[in-house]
Amino acid sequence: MRISAAERTMNYVVLVLFALFALFPVLTILRDAFSARIGASGGIHPENLLDAWRIGGFGASLANSLVVAVIVVVVSVALSLGTGYAFGTMRFPGDRVLFPLFLLGLMIPAEAIVIPLFYDLRTVGMTDTYAAIALPQIAQSIAFGTFWMRAQFRAMPTSLVEAAALDGASPLRTLTRILVPASRPAIVTLVVLVGLWTWNEFLIALVMTPSGRHRTAPLGLANFQGQYTADNALLAAGAIIVAAPMVILFLVLQRHFIRGMIDGASKE
Repeated sequence: MRISAAERTMNYVVLVLFALFALFPVLTILRDAFSARIGASGGIHPENLLDAWRIGGFGASLANSLVVAVIVVVVSVALSLGTGYAFGTMRFPGDRVLFPLFLLGLMIPAEAIVIPLFYDLRTVGMTDTYAAIALPQIAQSIAFGTFWMRAQFRAMPTSLVEAAALDGASPLRTLTRILVPASRPAIVTLVVLVGLWTWNEFLIALVMTPSGRHRTAPLGLANFQGQYTADNALLAAGAIIVAAPMVILFLVLQRHFIRGMIDGASKE
């Protein structure tokens, strides 16, 4: 189908308008982060980032978020590969019942279970630990990861699995040596999404660490906001510090992420 010049121009206009709409909040935060603080003269002030880092103590909260994110991403992606492989390539008794049970993790909000879960973890002495923050998020991430990887493995040619079986490869070897390399964009997309969700998680980290000893980056930013509510420059600088690691992760992996999202759009 041939696209006229007017239609092409209109497409670009619509895309530019949507891009400006999406970028406006980001540009506003960047503007505020480098603006003058209360009582300071005008101009550009890059030192606001250093002041926010020093005053807000973001080093410890970012380190805590990094530890939790690594735990959640590694464990949930590894388990999702196994469950997605089983549901996507195998038929076994109860598979039609077990898969919807996994999807319950996508349907039940964290707000509905976080308080009972806190009391359960407190009973076994696990509150105020990295495990208390990571385990609920691992459970939630496995639900999505199983759905995502099942769709990926089901869309791959069955001849790959059959050929591996004829060559005597075990199911684990088939997964690690054949399916995983061929599914790299989908796996990278899953890593980015789980990492982003884990990094931005606020409620679970707030409830599971009542002492604040393992305060994550969103909690650190909320605490910083409570102390410097009137200084928009410092608040914006703190927001940039908290968001920067995920922005860098996306920029590094954006090619695989976009490819995985495009491939996933054609699957379930």
